[in-house]
This record gives sequence, structure tokens and C-alpha cells, in this order.
Amino acid sequence: MKNLFYIFIPFFFLSYFTSQNAKAQDLPHPDSVEMLITSMAMQIEATQGLNDMYNFDFRSAESQFQWIKRRYPQHPLGYFLMGLSNFWKMMPNEDEKAYDGIFNKYMDSTITYAEIIFKESEEKTPKQIEAAFFLSAAYAFKGRLESNRKNWTAATIAGKRALNYLEDARGYGDLSPELLFGDGLYNYYVEWIPENYGELKPIFWFFKDGDKTKGIKQLEEVTAEGFYTKTEAQTFLIRIYDGEAKEDPMYREKALNMAGYLYQSYPKNAFFHRQYLKLLYLTGDGNKTIIESQKALELIEQKAFGYEATIGRYAAFFLGSHNFRALRNYDEAKKYLLQAVDFGESADAQESGYYLYSLAYLGQIAHIEKDYMAAKGYYEKIKDHADRKHSTKKEAKEYLKENKKLFK
Repeated sequence: MKNLFYIFIPFFFLSYFTSQNAKAQDLPHPDSVEMLITSMAMQIEATQGLNDMYNFDFRSAESQFQWIKRRYPQHPLGYFLMGLSNFWKMMPNEDEKAYDGIFNKYMDSTITYAEIIFKESEEKTPKQIEAAFFLSAAYAFKGRLESNRKNWTAATIAGKRALNYLEDARGYGDLSPELLFGDGLYNYYVEWIPENYGELKPIFWFFKDGDKTKGIKQLEEVTAEGFYTKTEAQTFLIRIYDGEAKEDPMYREKALNMAGYLYQSYPKNAFFHRQYLKLLYLTGDGNKTIIESQKALELIEQKAFGYEATIGRYAAFFLGSHNFRALRNYDEAKKYLLQAVDFGESADAQESGYYLYSLAYLGQIAHIEKDYMAAKGYYEKIKDHADRKHSTKKEAKEYLKENKKLFK
């Protein structure tokens, strides 16, 4: 369910940087430009703040975002940026609840000021369109968070509001390449969601048809020409490419290249690192997978921001799998696979594939080493947690049934 709310996040945002030489009079008054996000002065000043946020230097980014909030106290921009920053703090671990309150505070303020502009502006003017994008984005983020928290009613309400405002604003990509981002998300996901979640089809009967191929092309155009939305478009395309790879393997390589670019550009971003690491593994680049997995575990030891159980589960499983399947180094394999299990349990992610496959490999190793009771324990854990359709569930049932005589 929570994956649905990726459609509801058209990130029309800015970041803002002021050096000692930057002066308030260099920036436009909100009434002097049709859309604040099209101001060249704002774009020039935005670069460092945006880079800081994506590179997880939140203190620097938020000092800049607070400045813009003070500069434009009745515009949604600054409030949205602060909300966005707190959302990115949760990206490495979507179960993190420490930032829920401050995130909702800023997104609620975004909605308040955007609604005023939306209601007071003439219909379909650039100012109203800009306000609609802020409204759709704020509601989208709120819906995403409620979905992560399994508050399905609140998530659905926020999501429908986001869609309504996105419908108001779509089709105006010619005003700015930034605004094309919303069109791309709409065109792709308004088709993808009913295809993958049949029970939600009725919700989409009232919205205009989309076009997944066109949506991908629009998002790719944003990555080439956009400024504020470039990185967000790339983040979405990684997810989209990875999903489309089931039909066309070419997309997996495109996803890897984009993830590698983002990780290289923002090396402190644990979310980008995790995406890159996963795609290295899926594309079979064993050497780089080992290097990046070891690096991730080292950063967890160093308590780097965002490096916690989720990326740890990935990295430990990849190293354990390599030692077991490629090297037949059972001691090293057990060390890493047990780490993966610990990470999975600490994150309450016992239904995840990496957790279950770690248990399965541990069970296989225990059987090879004739430690049958240990093997029994691993497979019983799989039986407790795996979905009935998961391949490890069948493996566990068969092993426990066929080896009863060994369990003494």
C-alpha cells in the first residue's frame, strides 16, 4: 500500500543558500514574479542548499531553508523545504518516527499558505498553478507518511487530495521544466497503480488517462532540463526502471547507472548508497557489491547518519551470500548471514527477502556441517515469518518434513 503514494509526491521544491554576500534585495518579491520557482535569482542561490540536503548535511541545508522561510513568511516554499528536509531524514529507514511531528508541522503550514494563494489567485494563472503543486506535494508527503505508519484511512484521504490538486496543475509543463515533473509522475502512475492494485481502480475512474511510456520520457526530460526537480526525478526513475526491468532487462542497467550517478554526487546519502548497492547485486557486479557492502558496514560502525539496519541487512546478506555460494567459506558466511538476521530482527523486517534468504542459507550451512538442530531452528523461523508464496517457505517445510529423524 505504501508504494502507492509515490504517485502523490510531485516534488516542486527549492533549496536555498545565502552566503554573507547574498542580500535580501537580490531576491524577488513574491508579487514581482508569476511563479517564485521560476526566478533565476532563486535558482542561482538554491544550488548549495539543495546539494547539502541530498548529501545529508541537514544542519547546513536547514539554516538556508529557515532563511527563505523568514524572507517569504507567507509563501509555502520555506515551510515545504523544511518539511522536505525532515522527510529525507526518514528515507534511509521509513519506520523512523522521530521526525513525524516536525514533518507534519511544516507540511501543514505549507498547505495553509498554499491554500490562501490558491483561493486568492485567478483561475489557472501561474500563481494558482504553483500553489496547486505545493498543495499536491504537501498532501502527497503526508499521505506517504501515513501509509508508512499503516494509517490507511488518513493516507487515502491525503492521497486523494494530492491527486485532486495534481489534476488541477497538470498540463502546464511548458511554464517550466520543473512543472513537467508532475505530469510525468501522473502519466506513469495513474496507469501503473490500477494495473498493480486492482482494488483501487474505482478511485482512478474519475481521473484522465495516463501513458506510462510518455510519463517515463517526461521524467527523463526533467533530469536533462530541470533544476529543482532533477534529483527527485532521478530518484523516481530508479524505482520505475527497476520495476520495468521485469519486462525489459535494459531498464535494470539504466537504473544502476542512475543510482551510481546519484551516489557519486551525494556520497553521504545512505538511501542512494543502498539503491546503488542493491542494483550492483542484481546486475551481478560481484566485486563492486563486495566493496560497497563492506563500506556500508563500516559506516554503520561509525554511526554515520542513515546507516542503520536496513542497509546493514542488504550489505550483510550480500557478503554472506558471496562467502557461502562463491567461496564456500562457511565461517565467514555465517558471520555475515547472522548479522543480516540480527539487522532484520532489529528493524522488525522478518518478512523481507534478505532476512528469509539469510536464514535459508544458514540452514543449508548448518545441514552441511551436520548441526541439524541449528538447521531446524533456522527453518522454523522461516516457517514463522515467510509468506506462504515465498520460496523459502516451501524450502523450510520440505526440510523439516524430510529430516525429522535428524532432530534429536
